Amino acid sequence: MDDISDVEIIAPNFKHRLSGVTSTIIQLIPVQRALGQKVAVLGPGLPASLPHIGYTALAALWRRPKNRALRVWHARRNIEMLPAIVLRDLLRMKLKIVFTSASQRKHSGWTKFLVRKMDAVIATSNRTAAYLEVASTTIMHGIDTQRFFPAEDKANAKTALGLPADKKIAGCFGRVRHQKGTDLFVDSMIALLPQRPDWIAIIAGRATPSHQAFETELKEKVKSAGLAGRILFVGEHTNIPDWYRALDLFVAPQRWEGFGLTPLEAMATQVPVVATDVGAFSELLVTGADETGILIAAGSLAEMTEASALFMDDPERTQRAGKRGLLRAVESFSIKGEAEKIGAVYETLLSKS
Repeated sequence: MDDISDVEIIAPNFKHRLSGVTSTIIQLIPVQRALGQKVAVLGPGLPASLPHIGYTALAALWRRPKNRALRVWHARRNIEMLPAIVLRDLLRMKLKIVFTSASQRKHSGWTKFLVRKMDAVIATSNRTAAYLEVASTTIMHGIDTQRFFPAEDKANAKTALGLPADKKIAGCFGRVRHQKGTDLFVDSMIALLPQRPDWIAIIAGRATPSHQAFETELKEKVKSAGLAGRILFVGEHTNIPDWYRALDLFVAPQRWEGFGLTPLEAMATQVPVVATDVGAFSELLVTGADETGILIAAGSLAEMTEASALFMDDPERTQRAGKRGLLRAVESFSIKGEAEKIGAVYETLLSKS
């Protein structure tokens, strides 16, 4: 446990199950600490390698941290905003509250009430900001470009994973479920691959128990199409950057998404992207003359098939888009840049007496 007197920012995580929010915390905290932000986590479901404080340490929030007039509590869920409001307003602890919103839907009355009580609000995209009824700062998620980077040798990257080095590969990564659009990717590949013998497809990700029947149905559909050897379900992997490096095309087929990092991860590995217009995808990709990918309507199998074919059948376009995507990911979406912008929000609040 960290000494609470040295902690200036508290990042609570009050959800046991791994989620996108939890992953964000896990990835951000080490970068924030490296930048000198004195942040520690509170709550379950986080690795022991992160700096932690215990619940008993909260009693110390009546006292100021070293060299500061107050602390910042950075909430990312309703269940993390509410206790902070109690600590600040009822118990009069020396605290300012930041809330990060990734939601792209109309908020409930309860959420609106909580958000109005915040000292600062961060939106993870401009689309998210449009749903907020308070002033906010847009800070988009970044990725670790030390983990996600292009393959030096694409053929070797494929061979290392047991994939054929002489085939081009289209990939779809993430949880296998209807919301993620895995079925749309499978159907598009069933339509495209018979006429393109130099391509195969892979689906990397896990189907949770409630979605295993959905995955089984997709596998049966692939088998019935005679493509079981060319549309591969490779499961969940911890070395996911290696799988991106083996790709020649990435498809993000989600029907709905809060933010969605997979297009950025593909771009950082110099892979062009076909993505649905959900989450922050329209703000991540560049389309048109300087394209890094193609944006399509959510749920449209026809558009997904057509857009994928455009890249599959034009190697030069594919290479150009991949190079532009890499440049954009590195210049505009590094996780260090995200941490620095969040740090500026903290500093504004920490400087207040």
